[in-house]
Amino acid sequence: CNAVWSLPDELAAHGVVTHSSGNHGAALALAARTRGIGCHVVVPEGAVAAKLANISRNGATLWRCAPTIAAREQMCAEVQAGSGATLVHPYTDRAVIAGQGTATLELLHQSGGLDVLVAPVGGGGLAAGAALALQSSPDCELVLAEPAGAADTARSLAAGQRLVDFVPDTICDGLRGTLGAPNFAVLQRAGAQVITVDDAAVVQAMRLVWQLLKQVVEPSSAIALAAVLAQPARFAGRRVGLILSGGNVDLDALPWAAA
Repeated sequence: CNAVWSLPDELAAHGVVTHSSGNHGAALALAARTRGIGCHVVVPEGAVAAKLANISRNGATLWRCAPTIAAREQMCAEVQAGSGATLVHPYTDRAVIAGQGTATLELLHQSGGLDVLVAPVGGGGLAAGAALALQSSPDCELVLAEPAGAADTARSLAAGQRLVDFVPDTICDGLRGTLGAPNFAVLQRAGAQVITVDDAAVVQAMRLVWQLLKQVVEPSSAIALAAVLAQPARFAGRRVGLILSGGNVDLDALPWAAA
């Protein structure tokens, strides 16, 4: 909503466009519908059906492309050129980053303070938003949870430069994006730490949340818990907050059912 409602009327009149594995696209579609403007969402082949349904339900036009970031960005540019829509990038748009940062602000307010915040990281919008929000809580450590099969953030922070030469291979469809340049800079300044976990650990954590908390979470969300479970001694005795960032899954294709 922050990105859509902050657009000047003359730009908003032409609508908005983005690319997304699903969750950002659905959110943008809903925000566009509340403002009464058009919305185009470019989605990769193989996107989760439940996420596509959420996008369509809110009236957006779906555009399908090959499952690569390059293909998504190219089709976005083509749709933007043909429609005049404003690009709302899924993880480097400043208004999107600021909006996602409010999740951290809400968690800090509701918890009364944390020692550690654990958040998923893919393209880095949510993570950068968390880092910016934590500037008001300098004693709170930021730990990012990243799939081992898409660990460009961990590699980039360790190398001191953004590394984008990788092909993601992970069940966490929402975390296959390449770390955005502005987000890398924010996370580097914040001293963010990264824990990488494999898909098996993610599925185990996802199932645990379903069983014990009765909450529907997707792999890209459950990875935050998986990171904590991977290094229990690191978090023992500390006030730990997790951001569970999505719960859109195909109920007929749950990962443990296929095991």
